Amino acid sequence: MTDRYAVFGNPIGHSKSPFIHRSFAAQFDDDMSYEAVEAPQDGFRSRLDQFISEGGRGINITVPFKTDAFAAADERCEGAALTGASNCLKFENGRIIAENFDGVGLLRDIADNLGQAVSGKRVLFLGAGGATRGAALPILRAGAAQVVVANRTVAKAQAIADELTRFGEIRATGYDSLSAGHDIVLNATSASLFDTRPQVADAVFEGTGLAYDLVYAKGLTGFLRQAQGMGVPVLADGVGMLVEQAAEAYAWWREQRPDTAALIRDLTVPLV
Repeated sequence: MTDRYAVFGNPIGHSKSPFIHRSFAAQFDDDMSYEAVEAPQDGFRSRLDQFISEGGRGINITVPFKTDAFAAADERCEGAALTGASNCLKFENGRIIAENFDGVGLLRDIADNLGQAVSGKRVLFLGAGGATRGAALPILRAGAAQVVVANRTVAKAQAIADELTRFGEIRATGYDSLSAGHDIVLNATSASLFDTRPQVADAVFEGTGLAYDLVYAKGLTGFLRQAQGMGVPVLADGVGMLVEQAAEAYAWWREQRPDTAALIRDLTVPLV
């Protein structure tokens, strides 16, 4: 019987996850299907229950349902439990198990694919949503000297800092209070989806070595253009993170980790 998987989101038509996971399945000749499910904004749980009842084995989750997925779980692995968000669920013996691979995928892309060390670096996250929740902990555990979470609503950034303070130096701030002094700047806002950019001063990028937009396949976004204009030498979008976190999910579900290099190369949109 074909094993059934999916990605849940709203909107979901842009998602590359079906193509990615079908490519992974082809590497192993796995008998599985993978679809995109656009759940209603207020109906994640009912659509999830329907998918499970139809024989679903697991799902990935994208915006805006990562906290809904966390809430739906009967069991939460460490990556989800420590961040309060989940981007991956699997269903075993009538139980829903939650994990979060966003941070693992981001860290692997930065360290392995881009060759940028995180240890000892000062890292800035712009935005305090589910992506930052999932990614900040692995960055801290990789030895970052400091993590700063900046957000328009400082209380949301402070909530993340409060949850993760025992893992390393992390603080919260507003966009208006930011200044230079960050080795890595990560755009975890949705601004690039709407062809805008976070409202931060150019000076934020002074001395930065890597600017990374978690949005993918948008080319040179406003955020990356701003970084480029300030002379940041390494620019990247989130395609590598997308593929690497998908590979972690696949390994969790299927107990075999696919190769990612060729797929990242095929999906990369030139930053011009």
